[in-house]
Amino acid sequence: MNKRRLALRLSEYGFDYKLDESMAGHTTFQIGGNADVFVEVANEARLAVLAELCREEHAPLFLIGRGSNLLVSDAGIEGVVTRMSGALCRLERLPGDRIYCGAGASLTALCNFAKQQALSGLEFAFGIPGTVGGAIYMNAGAYGGEMADVIRLSRHLAPSGETGSYSKEELMLGYRQSRYQQTGEWITGAVFQLKPGDPAEIEVKMRQLMERRKEKQPLEYPSAGSVFRRPTGYYAGTLIESCGLKGAQIGGAQVSEKHAGFIINRGGATCADVLALIEKIQKTVFEKTGVKLEKEVAIVGRSAQADALG
Repeated sequence: MNKRRLALRLSEYGFDYKLDESMAGHTTFQIGGNADVFVEVANEARLAVLAELCREEHAPLFLIGRGSNLLVSDAGIEGVVTRMSGALCRLERLPGDRIYCGAGASLTALCNFAKQQALSGLEFAFGIPGTVGGAIYMNAGAYGGEMADVIRLSRHLAPSGETGSYSKEELMLGYRQSRYQQTGEWITGAVFQLKPGDPAEIEVKMRQLMERRKEKQPLEYPSAGSVFRRPTGYYAGTLIESCGLKGAQIGGAQVSEKHAGFIINRGGATCADVLALIEKIQKTVFEKTGVKLEKEVAIVGRSAQADALG
């Protein structure tokens, strides 16, 4: 990839872009080196054009939401990082108690829109950081609900530029899993099936769940949410705490003293710090309990740093 040539071509096609953009400002962990090129796209057509440009220039293309489940390498990300805006964040009420939502919209925006439309079913998602696209990709869930409960259909764009969609059944949604984790397609929007509700009651439930989050989770520090998947028959945070790791720290990365399932950025943490702490947790928990913890956070970027635990 020739970065200068790619920048010229992006300008020719009318893209606004930034070179050597720090990914620390685009992830909730506030960690990560620079992306070679950072671009925002406002609709599916522009995303398709960008994908074709990247193919022609042999530049990797990586799509992000709010970066709420990402740990980016200190060496940054090679190629182009793109984020959705404009029409890819739109919200629309549809007949039959349904909502269409662009993949770039935040879950908070979707939940608030559903409340305004007097539609219930998304209360569980209020306060989950990240975008709708990321939530579908991971089948995000909390407090007894998950995206599989409410999604009816998703739209996507293939790297080849072709658009398509999957029904709920075709999405193959499971615990923190979806079909998109195997296909490489980019989610661009989704239709949610909800039910009539009272906005005041919806508001109360959302606020109650938000208070529970604040009470139990270290929302006052940068993090990427739960670092590990829930092991069968256990809770990762409970296992980590039982092994005496609550508060363990390497560099600026620390196992949260409020919830041991979270690693927080106490200030100045690097990707290397977090990776070393993850490795320490996995090794200690396995040695003491025999349980192998699997990462839920996605480690991305250039160099062996991202490959080590990826």
